[in-house]
Amino acid sequence: MRYSFYLFVCICLAPAASSANEPTELFAQIKPYADMANAAYLPAQEAQGIIEAQSYRLDQYSNVPGVEVNYFVATNDALKHHIIAVRGTANIENAIVDVSLKLLADEHAKIALHQGFAQAAEGIYKVVLPTLNKDYKISTTGHSLGGAVAVILAMYLDIDQYKLGPIITFGQPKLTNVSGALAFRHLDVSRVVTSQDLVPLVPPLDVMDINKLDIYWHLGKEIVLLEEHDYAELEGVKSMMRATKIFSTKLSQENLEHHKMAGYLEQIDRKSDAATLVPYDTSINLLRLFGR
Repeated sequence: MRYSFYLFVCICLAPAASSANEPTELFAQIKPYADMANAAYLPAQEAQGIIEAQSYRLDQYSNVPGVEVNYFVATNDALKHHIIAVRGTANIENAIVDVSLKLLADEHAKIALHQGFAQAAEGIYKVVLPTLNKDYKISTTGHSLGGAVAVILAMYLDIDQYKLGPIITFGQPKLTNVSGALAFRHLDVSRVVTSQDLVPLVPPLDVMDINKLDIYWHLGKEIVLLEEHDYAELEGVKSMMRATKIFSTKLSQENLEHHKMAGYLEQIDRKSDAATLVPYDTSINLLRLFGR
């Protein structure tokens, strides 16, 4: 118990990483991934137009039998870069229910993962491998459940020694626990969320479980889209405890709107023109959480 407590404290006290780019440069980097994540919802011909507008080639667009999750692989040979995009769900209620399932040991990643997300990732992984060039960098992206699957795909690629680029997700739910997040903390994961989207917050953190390693835990940096041109960057416990500010609110049409990919695209477009990094006050007393 003492080991888990101190390990948890190390995660909690780790400072949030600041963006290396200027705010508008950050959103200029995020925008193509948002377009790709959105394209995963579209028919192949429409998706191909968006992909080609980004100077990528559509190499594979499919739905894995038994998984029922659309995905595609896009390639830019000049950049030596693949992007794997995974479609999410249109049903926020299902997303909230599905993410509450028990974490199970995953043989490929060697950590505990949400079983449904891992099954989808494994199914996609097996069929995309022949398309991938091991000399190219590979990025993954997706919205909602697609974002969770995209992160697990990146874990599998990392385990199998593929070169990874940025992993950028939108409205992504949690998929592993504290020790799982620690094992892959070296990955370049950015989770873009809107401030009132409930899906990235489920299941919510119970402060009574604060010293346990077997609780759902996000990995990577969280980029919170706020009003107008404002945004915040959170990591570690500040990111996890953000849920306490809004999760007591009953699920509403407003939350549904905040989860839609169209809303993410609108906010990202706005912040690509002008963006301001601001503090995000979670009002968390770490010592009080540990009973001090």
